[in-house]
Amino acid sequence: MAAARSSDGSGPLRRAGRAMGRALRAPFTGTARGIRKATHAHGAGESGLGKLIELHAVNGAGDVMITVALASTVFFSVPTDEARGRVALYLAVTMAPFTLLAPVVGPLLDRLPHGRRAAMAGAMFARAVLAITMSGAVATGGLELYPAALGVLVCSKAYGVVRSAVVPRLLPPRFSLVKANSRVTLAGLLATGVAAPIGAGLQSIGSAWPLYGACAIFLGGTVLAFTLPHKVDSAKGERKARLVVPHEETARPVATGAGTKGGRSGSTRIGRRGGREKPPGLRSVGPSVLHGLQANAAHRALSGFLIFFLAFLLREHPLAGQSAAVSLGIVGVAAGTGNACGTAVGSWLRARGPEVIVATVLGLALGVAVLAAVFFSTLMVAALAAVAGFTQALSKLSLDAMIQRDVPEEVRTSAFARSETLLQMSWVVGGAIGIALPLNGVLGMSVAAGLLALGAAASVRGLLGAARRGSPHPRVA
Repeated sequence: MAAARSSDGSGPLRRAGRAMGRALRAPFTGTARGIRKATHAHGAGESGLGKLIELHAVNGAGDVMITVALASTVFFSVPTDEARGRVALYLAVTMAPFTLLAPVVGPLLDRLPHGRRAAMAGAMFARAVLAITMSGAVATGGLELYPAALGVLVCSKAYGVVRSAVVPRLLPPRFSLVKANSRVTLAGLLATGVAAPIGAGLQSIGSAWPLYGACAIFLGGTVLAFTLPHKVDSAKGERKARLVVPHEETARPVATGAGTKGGRSGSTRIGRRGGREKPPGLRSVGPSVLHGLQANAAHRALSGFLIFFLAFLLREHPLAGQSAAVSLGIVGVAAGTGNACGTAVGSWLRARGPEVIVATVLGLALGVAVLAAVFFSTLMVAALAAVAGFTQALSKLSLDAMIQRDVPEEVRTSAFARSETLLQMSWVVGGAIGIALPLNGVLGMSVAAGLLALGAAASVRGLLGAARRGSPHPRVA
């Protein structure tokens, strides 16, 4: 009888417990299944692109946690004049060494074609360690914070270079490179949007807590990197090329297939006549990539300029009827929304040439910047921030597609590393102008228009000419 009562009594309790457990897990498991379904749609799961999308989301969440912790120390905790000095010091201490280290990243990663997963995992793990290292210094804002921030920057760029280089190996059937890059980037943006308020909440607990969160996220990313398909590390099917520099010092790609003497697949070499080799440079990758890089440099300079100029301008002169915090929030949300929209539009584009996309969005950004200078107002500032985010996202996706399309596999990581270095330096130049410029709205918007005009003058004609000549790679867009 006692056994029966125990069975009768505990059975319903166990069932009730299991039902409650399922009810509590349902929101999380349902969300996880929904995310997995979205990231693995349209063949991305079978090709392995879905795993890369998830890894990039983790990367974005970890980076924004570190950004929240650093922003509170470098910018928000001090008066405007002192903040200008701190931000300038931060840019100098982190970016000056970065210009020396970044050119080494590409050639180093070129030597690891069979260790791409390990390289991405290593970049994640290093940032986890650096986040813990910074947690002790973030409260004081001491100089020891800056070397660790430099390390985070270099690791983040190294991850981005490898990630961009492996996308073509995980491309699903009937996927353009612009669309694939858009999917990956959009996942990072969404994760950033989710993690940012979480980081702000952790910041309210203590200045080191966002860094603890970043450490946990990057440790998860370290494990996730090794779940990518093995073909990420395989050289099977890679097509090498010989980049020959003719007598007039220009370079053009000459592909060599697998049918060379002795069954060897050829080699990637950039050299002059007479057999002397020359390291690959950005001018050797073709006009589309070169002009696309010039246009993206203008977008990136505009981004850096607007971030710092508007941050200080709105701190001293908020938008009409708003506080400084609300003004910064409005502009930040507008820029983030524009960036997300640009990424989403990139994922919808089908057979549009990336050269045309880059030229079009550069013209769009220039037009809005001119209007913002002529009709300076709250609405125009927010509109420029949104359009700048939109056009930068779409232009960068198109540049990535051109590099992935036109640059041989053997030197693709070098091309990405060098392009990222140039774009980062453009961002710093724009930011430095924004820090130094007097806090006058009309003047600032005029400078923004001038940066875009320089980029348009250098690149649009070349981009449209390359688009008219057509691409030797009609499969990708």
